[in-house]
Amino acid sequence: MQRVVVVGTSCAGKSTFSSKLAILLECPRIELDALYWGPDWRAKPAAEFRGLALEATSGGRWIADGNYGSIRDLLWPRATAVIWLDYSFPRVFWRALKRTITRCLSGQPLWHGNRESFRKAFLSRDSILLWVISTHRRRRRELAALRQNGAYPQLRWIEFRHPREAERWLGDVHTGGPAAGPVSGASARRQGRRGGCAGQAGP
Repeated sequence: MQRVVVVGTSCAGKSTFSSKLAILLECPRIELDALYWGPDWRAKPAAEFRGLALEATSGGRWIADGNYGSIRDLLWPRATAVIWLDYSFPRVFWRALKRTITRCLSGQPLWHGNRESFRKAFLSRDSILLWVISTHRRRRRELAALRQNGAYPQLRWIEFRHPREAERWLGDVHTGGPAAGPVSGASARRQGRRGGCAGQAGP
């Protein structure tokens, strides 16, 4: 667990999960969304985004959250594990709806001063809710194919199908319990080994 990529469909909870794991393992956390977006929700030029991602992951230990196939060739060959939050569509969409409404009401600033608005969320083709609807199934197929094709044989895959599995696993990391690293959440509760970014118990 030296270099970890946390993936999953939009609004699955990647940022929250990776933040918790980074604290437990004392690893730098890299939020790829923060590197990708510029002011006014403008995506940064591809070359700039790749440069920022390469610089941010230049160290020996890190946890990066985000899918971003455009920089997979930079991160995945150097990563040691992928954690996949593979949650159902109803669960992810409900999370997306609650998060979006909360952010719209609070005016919470995101990266570079960007904020979510009701207009953007509900009256725009760029709505995150539409994005979740249109990409959930495709993202699942894409990640399943990446796991199966063996293109990155050094990676350990850890898949969680429910937030309770992920929380239980994080609890094991925190307490030094049998935090596991197989390919499914169910078996992740049964198998484990010690190790981690900074020597704590980890997957």
